[in-house]
Amino acid sequence: MRHAPLTVRRWTREQYDRLVDAGLLHGELIELIGGQLLVAEPQGAYHASRIGAAGDTLRSAVPPGWLVRVQMPVALDDESAPEPDLALVPGTWADYDSSHPARPVLVIEVAESSLAFDRREKGSLYARAGLPDYWILNLVDRVLEVYRDPVRDAAASFGWRYGTVERMTPPAIASPLALPIVRIPVSAFLPQRAGVP
Repeated sequence: MRHAPLTVRRWTREQYDRLVDAGLLHGELIELIGGQLLVAEPQGAYHASRIGAAGDTLRSAVPPGWLVRVQMPVALDDESAPEPDLALVPGTWADYDSSHPARPVLVIEVAESSLAFDRREKGSLYARAGLPDYWILNLVDRVLEVYRDPVRDAAASFGWRYGTVERMTPPAIASPLALPIVRIPVSAFLPQRAGVP
């Protein structure tokens, strides 16, 4: 029996936004990544608590005039509306009443089972969009991975990657490029896990 080749339907961010506005994706954990609708992985308790704690840590460190968005869409480009675990953007909530932010100054993904995807696909996607500062809170190796300096790379998933990667562990201090006066101890992102020596 012959099978017809599979056809992948590509979506634009505008089409995706219409699906969301019509309520067709209500309750679905879906992101638009590079023109494809991807189902987000379910979160375990530890992963979810680390997202919340990282959001609290970042929120307490940044001055007024900055927002920490937790798992909310970013209007990255015409074919992507990812929902990073954390995104740091300037302004007030009212500034985003009619559209999602397009250029967060910092995006953070909290990674356990999604670590490879967050490094390759999301890293390449964020680099292609020119986001200067991308961090992965790597729960597997208990390290903060700081990605900077987007560069073209034909071998990367979306044709771009970050040129520099720094792996930070306590007692290191991390600072967003856009707010160098903000100094966050890496230990605040990676506290000792209960029951783990």
